[in-house]
Amino acid sequence: MKKIAFSLLIAIIAFNTYAQDISATKVFLIDPSKTAEAIQTVHGPHVAIYNKAVTSTHKLFLMIVGTGGFATETRGMDSIIAGMGYHAISIDYKNTVITTVCNNSPDSACFDKFRQEIMFGTPVSDSVNVDSANCIINRVQKLLLYLVKNDPSGGWGEFIKKNDIQWGKIVVGGHSQGAGHSAFIAQHFKVSRALIFSGPQDYRVAFHSPALWLSRKSVTPPSKYFAFLHINDPYDVTRQLANCSTLMHTPMPDSISVKPGVPIITSKHILVNDISKGDPHMSTLLPEFKNVWEYMLNADIAK
Repeated sequence: MKKIAFSLLIAIIAFNTYAQDISATKVFLIDPSKTAEAIQTVHGPHVAIYNKAVTSTHKLFLMIVGTGGFATETRGMDSIIAGMGYHAISIDYKNTVITTVCNNSPDSACFDKFRQEIMFGTPVSDSVNVDSANCIINRVQKLLLYLVKNDPSGGWGEFIKKNDIQWGKIVVGGHSQGAGHSAFIAQHFKVSRALIFSGPQDYRVAFHSPALWLSRKSVTPPSKYFAFLHINDPYDVTRQLANCSTLMHTPMPDSISVKPGVPIITSKHILVNDISKGDPHMSTLLPEFKNVWEYMLNADIAK
């Protein structure tokens, strides 16, 4: 109940922020089962948003929610980012098993298998059961194809060509469990950027180290990864920092403290807040941190 109320608060604030552009904002709530015959609806609709009143960046923001989350819970964030000129989608997917199920697993590759099966539908994990039709990649592909067909003037065709997702035009973001999924996508596909919110949680407590997959070579340059955390996150910011540092191939946490609405002047890739409002784990989705999202989307990237 607390999480639902928090999500409604974010949506209300975002709606009020962009009320003046409501006629120009197109919002689609799409039943996943309508996008392809074998795809199941897990919690509710996918969300797709863009704003016709702003100059397009010709990029898509793909948001992946956390454990048990509904795609509609990040509609506020999607609306704000659409107001920056992005097309935005949030997907419904099989996220009912929490990532930390692998924390104390004796299988050193438990997290790797967990991500692989949810992302691609490869039957390798004992923790989850996701087939190829219901994996994240297929859900994103079928959603984009549906949007191209059903909103032909919406510009969705930029992001998928001949059934191939145009990853170079996509900024992938994720919260909590979705934070790890966004990074996993960026490791496998060369995306425009990867934005990590309140995660990843892939720390192998049994081995006192980050998950194996986090240290693997990424096709997306490490300089294009950005993370936003809370100092008092109940999932342990120390572990999250270790995970992010491993993912970004930095020897020490590349972090800086940030505040709502305060200009960010830095070259850091890990941003940390200490706001006392609400749930620390959900704080990274608060609309007052639009300044942080803008930095993550637009910061100059070292070559």
